[in-house]
Amino acid sequence: MIVYTHGDCLKKYNGAAHPERKERLDSIIDSIKSSDLKVEFKEAPKADPEIVTLVHPKKHLEQIFARIPKNGIIGVEREPYADTMLCPNSKNAILRSCGSGIAACDDLMNKNQRVFCAVRPPGHHAETVRAMGFCFINNIAVSARYLQKKYKINKVAIIDFDVHHGNGTQEIFYNDSSVAYGSSHESPLFPGTGSETETGVGNIFNATLKAGTKKKEFLSIFEKKILYPIDRFKPEVILISAGFDAHKRDPLANINLESEDFFQITKLIVDIANIHSKGRVISFLEGGYDLIALSESIREHLTALKTHI
Repeated sequence: MIVYTHGDCLKKYNGAAHPERKERLDSIIDSIKSSDLKVEFKEAPKADPEIVTLVHPKKHLEQIFARIPKNGIIGVEREPYADTMLCPNSKNAILRSCGSGIAACDDLMNKNQRVFCAVRPPGHHAETVRAMGFCFINNIAVSARYLQKKYKINKVAIIDFDVHHGNGTQEIFYNDSSVAYGSSHESPLFPGTGSETETGVGNIFNATLKAGTKKKEFLSIFEKKILYPIDRFKPEVILISAGFDAHKRDPLANINLESEDFFQITKLIVDIANIHSKGRVISFLEGGYDLIALSESIREHLTALKTHI
């Protein structure tokens, strides 16, 4: 199993009190290295901007990079969500995060290696022409399009268990029956999208969770509303938006999962991949803002990814 990361992802600075901070990635990498997990670390390359344009128009990407300040930080959104920040080191971090997924696709298809992309900034809130929710490029969406274009993959499933709805991923694929998107998320909660009535062309599967939801109820909803339709879709590759902010310790949400629950969640996804997708899975770090929860949950997630083949 491969883990992609890069030092440039540690240099992205969002402000002293910002929840999406470099320590998130530090805690994940330290946790993996101190565990018994045997993984190969690789440096994430920068994404080729031409590949990024499979999802985001070139002009939009150029506008984001043109706003990068020489000093300090600036927000790219209007109030009340002015927390998607650019700093002088943003460009390399953004391109490395996206590039990790592209490189992961090559490893998956050419070497049959499962991959976890331990990168930041995250991506699932980034819409086609809108950066938001700490996200600039939708890393997982670019990877899905890359798989389709380079490797002629016809059916990609994206499963998102981040506690916040991946509005960007849904928007990008809303009318595309070749990509199935399933998201479990607390509702109501930022970004306010993800109603179960939002179904695209029959390819969008949203499962809303009430505050206080625990493992038993979560798994019941997740299996019924996300995994069953993904199983019927029969994907050739599964991509995971792995957010760990449904953990009971997370400061930005109110779902009460324990660290070990992420093993079971991941195993259920891998079981479907083993049936329909030749075991092909790539996982992308999205949210998760408590460092203890992150360090514990990531070990559970990778253990399930690595051992259930």
